Amino acid sequence: MAAVNRNKHLTLDERKIIEQGIDHGATKTAIAITIGKDNSTVGKEIALHRIRTYVCKLPLECKGYRTCSHGRHCRQTCPDYVPFICQRRDRSPGACNGCQTLRNCRYTKFTYRAAEAQLRYEHVLVQARSGLDLNEEDVERLAAVIVPAIRQGQSPYHIAQNHPELGCCEKTIYNYVAGGVFRKWHVLDIDLRQKTKRKLPKKKALMYKKREDRSFLKNRLHQDYLRVKEAQPELQVVQMDTIYNEQTGPFIQTFKFLTFDFLFALFHDTKTTRDMTDGVNMLEAIIGEDAFEEHVPLLLTDRGTEFSAAEDMETRDDQTKRTRVFYCDPMASGQKGSLEKRHAELRYILPKACSLRTLGLTDQTKLNLVLSHVNSVPHQKHHGKTPFQLLRFYCPHLVQAFQQFGIEEIPKDKVILKPYLLK
Repeated sequence: MAAVNRNKHLTLDERKIIEQGIDHGATKTAIAITIGKDNSTVGKEIALHRIRTYVCKLPLECKGYRTCSHGRHCRQTCPDYVPFICQRRDRSPGACNGCQTLRNCRYTKFTYRAAEAQLRYEHVLVQARSGLDLNEEDVERLAAVIVPAIRQGQSPYHIAQNHPELGCCEKTIYNYVAGGVFRKWHVLDIDLRQKTKRKLPKKKALMYKKREDRSFLKNRLHQDYLRVKEAQPELQVVQMDTIYNEQTGPFIQTFKFLTFDFLFALFHDTKTTRDMTDGVNMLEAIIGEDAFEEHVPLLLTDRGTEFSAAEDMETRDDQTKRTRVFYCDPMASGQKGSLEKRHAELRYILPKACSLRTLGLTDQTKLNLVLSHVNSVPHQKHHGKTPFQLLRFYCPHLVQAFQQFGIEEIPKDKVILKPYLLK
C-alpha cells in the first residue's frame, strides 16, 4: 500500500490517475491507495472539480420516471415521487465518465477531467496568493506612521525598527510603497532612498484583500471541547448548524439537544452572524434563562462564517455568560454527526431538489409543523421512544415551552415525512 501523504497538493499526474480510476469505475478508496493520498482528499477533489455536462430535462429527478403513470408532470407532492440517487454519481467515485449507461441516462451528469481540474486548481491558487493583506482601515493606520517618516528621510528599516507596533518588516514596507499603497499621500517608490539598489516586485493592479479573521477560534477548537467534556462529562451539549437549498434563502438554523435527541429550528430570511446570534437569543427566550444555562452549557457548531460571532452567542446583553461555543475541525461534519443524521430526516420533507419556498416552507409556523412530525418519529436506539417522549420524561418544562412556541407532538401513526406535508 502506498504511503499516505496529506501535506502536498495534488499534481497533474495524480489527477490523471484519478480520471483513469473514474473511467474504470474504481472507488475513491482504491484511487486514494494508488496515488498515496487519503480517500477524503480524492473525494473532495472530485466533488470540487467535476463539471456538469448535462442537466436533467425532467422537472425533478424521480427514480420512477420510466414507469410514471402521471404523465411525468413531476412535483414534490406526487405520491409516487422517489428522489433519484445514483451510486456512481452521488457516492463513489462521484462522477459519470466511464459509466456504461452514460449515453442513455436522462439524469444530470457530472464529468471529471484531469486537465480542466488542474487549470481550475491553478487559478484558485493564484487568486488565493494575490492581493494585499490589508483593508482601508489598515492602510490609514500604516500611513499615519510611515508617510511622515519617509518624508523625513527615514528608511523602511528605520521605520520598522522604530515602530514594531506596525507589524511590518522592512521588506513589507518597501513592497507597500512600491505597490502604490500610499499613492494617495503622494508617497511613491521614487521617495525611497535605496530605490535604485533594490529589486522590487513587478507592478500589478493594486488590490486589497484582507485575510479572514479566525481569532474567534481561539480556545474554541474541537480539541478544547473534548477537554471540557472530559473534565465535566455531566455538561449537556447542543449541536448547531444551518441548512438551505438556495443561496437566496430561506435558511434554517438547527439545534439538536443530544440528551433528548430533540431537534429545534428557526426560520431566517438571511444567514448572517446577527441572524445566528438572534437565533440563540430566541432559543433562550423560549425555554428561559435558567433552562438555557442547564441544557445549553455547550454549543458545538461548524466554522461557517455565520457562526463567527462566538462572544455574542456566548453572552447576554448585560455581558453575563450563558454558554460556551466550540467549533468542529474543517471538513469534519462527523464531529456533530448526530445533528447531520437529523438533517437527513428533515430532507425527507425538505429535499434539496427545489426551493424551500416552492415546497411550502414560508415561515416559522410551517417549520414548526415540520419539527412536530420529525420529533414524533420513534427511534430504535431509544427502544421505540420518540424525542418528544424522551423530552417529556426528562424535562416536562421544556415540552411545555416548545408547545407554547408551536411545536406539537403528533400521534405515531399520523406522522408524515413527505414534501406534501406542507401543501
